[in-house]
Amino acid sequence: MFDTKPYENKFSAVIDHFTEELKKVRTGRAHPGQLDGIKVEVYGTSMPLNQVANIVAAEAQMLQITPFDAGNIQAICASIRADQNLGFNPSDDGRVIRVPVPALTEDRRKLLVKLASEKVEDARIALRSIRQDALKDAKHKKDNKELSEDDVRRIEKGIDGTMVSFNSKIDEIFRAKEKDILTV
Repeated sequence: MFDTKPYENKFSAVIDHFTEELKKVRTGRAHPGQLDGIKVEVYGTSMPLNQVANIVAAEAQMLQITPFDAGNIQAICASIRADQNLGFNPSDDGRVIRVPVPALTEDRRKLLVKLASEKVEDARIALRSIRQDALKDAKHKKDNKELSEDDVRRIEKGIDGTMVSFNSKIDEIFRAKEKDILTV
């Protein structure tokens, strides 16, 4: 018999990854996840920002970063400024880094929706790839006489049904994010 559970788990993992990726697309409010992609050059290696500092949303429009080692403040500020996609300009007082989150312009909002829609397409590609793997596996079992032609068709219908449900989840998550981005 053919077990579709591993493929459904992979589909769920794609949705989880997609949700995490959308968290990085900023809205008008400050969120610590906005700095998840930042890498800081400290101690001779490149490390994620959340491993060298504590990040909190102190206010609706302000992120506050408290480095574990005060000697890394300049490196953290430089790394945040270097990421042009964010458009942040951090300031520090020697102990704490404050990152004001500027209000979004209409053009910037449209650009962020476009960026989010690219992530939608990436998620759909990942789902299609998993679907292809499942169908290839089913056909391989059919060739080895482990499954009948009817079983393969049934599996294909099941996988396609699962695909439709996961694609609708992606659409639902994207619509919520799009509404969040476009709300002034």
